[in-house]
Amino acid sequence: MTLEVNPATVTVENLKTYRRCGFNRLNIGVQSFQNDNLQFLGRIHSAADALLSVKWARQAGFDNIGLDLIYGLAGQDEKNWLRDLKQAVDLKPQHIACYMLTTESGTPLDRDVKTGRTRLPADETVRELFDTTIDYLAAHGYKHYEISNFARCSGDGDANVSKHNLKYWSFAPYLGLGPSAHSFVEPERFWNHRGVEKYMRQIQAGILPLAGKEKLTKEQMIMEAVFLGLRTVRGIDLNLFKVKFNIDFGQIFCETIAELETEGMLKINDRHCTLTRTGLLFLDSIASRFVCQEFDV
Repeated sequence: MTLEVNPATVTVENLKTYRRCGFNRLNIGVQSFQNDNLQFLGRIHSAADALLSVKWARQAGFDNIGLDLIYGLAGQDEKNWLRDLKQAVDLKPQHIACYMLTTESGTPLDRDVKTGRTRLPADETVRELFDTTIDYLAAHGYKHYEISNFARCSGDGDANVSKHNLKYWSFAPYLGLGPSAHSFVEPERFWNHRGVEKYMRQIQAGILPLAGKEKLTKEQMIMEAVFLGLRTVRGIDLNLFKVKFNIDFGQIFCETIAELETEGMLKINDRHCTLTRTGLLFLDSIASRFVCQEFDV
């Protein structure tokens, strides 16, 4: 059972309490171990806080720890990014997630980028940082298994991968508990009320606290399975795809597959369809090309 925490708001005492409550995996939103980077990201914790939160987590009894990092920051180069990667590896977490910075429309960062006040790294630099991430973590025993996620290799195979995320990426059913939680039981997706008070009132009244739901069409489920599957390094399992949807992936998307293979973005064999390392960088645009291709179900 995983708990997400912020380095600025944890203490060794509450971490011990979380551990006693049954949480056995802790994911820490470090983002960076450098104060300049944290200031740029608007984080309220310091580099010292980040290091201390990992130390306290170990003291509290957590032996399964994940760290989240962000790269592609203003002014960031390979040397700067490697400092964060090295510090993360030195802490020996079981899992490291490295997210490329994205700008959300309407945010102060988005406005600063559009007006030129903030200059983010060029696409080629971001690609180099992506390559550096994969190569450095692989050299230090971390398996790349999804576009942004790395698990420390262990004698127990995939023991350190994020099991709940794998549920999403494999298009498996999942149940969300608590306010705002989302669930998926094919073919329906449903979600709970955001407000804690309304959520609790309905729970106490014996009513499911659903705020909404949608029923996915077969076409929608196929496209979500394609997008989510291509996020993973293993890619889309072609046999499972055929069993689930009763169609042949290679046949219905033959044109798009051929184009992407020629461009060096995708590889396909009898068992899996996967993106190349370059293809992973262009996941969104590649997924849109599958969406735009017409097919019969």
